[in-house]
Amino acid sequence: MSEKNELETIENEIMHVPPPVDRSAVATLHGTAPHSAEQLEVDPKTGMHKDYVVLSDAERAKGFVRPVRRSYKHVKPNVPLEEQCRAVTTMSQPLAETYARDPKFYSGTYCGRCKAHFPVGENGEFYWVEDDRPDCATALKVGT
Repeated sequence: MSEKNELETIENEIMHVPPPVDRSAVATLHGTAPHSAEQLEVDPKTGMHKDYVVLSDAERAKGFVRPVRRSYKHVKPNVPLEEQCRAVTTMSQPLAETYARDPKFYSGTYCGRCKAHFPVGENGEFYWVEDDRPDCATALKVGT
């Protein structure tokens, strides 16, 4: 191997950038058809969908562009502190890995206390928390 090729190989290993995401490579947590009426049904007791779409195992195995974080805190914009939800919700590993592979994959996420879905992204209502410090939200918004 030439010195140039060896350096390129080392650079690629150090600066591993996963390939672009294939958003058509999806599955669901519980096996319903992705984006079907059945999958989108909402349980009136919990406010959760019957099933959730995730990137496939193979797509998630290609690598992540963000750390895998499982927990987030609900902080409503323009709401006084005493009226804030501030609940921490923890999601399953496949959901967390989908966010880590493609941070903009979802347009909203679920709050366990409010029992409803709210927006994520720049104008979203959720901040990542470190899994070992659920009392401490980061400055990073879910979906960015």
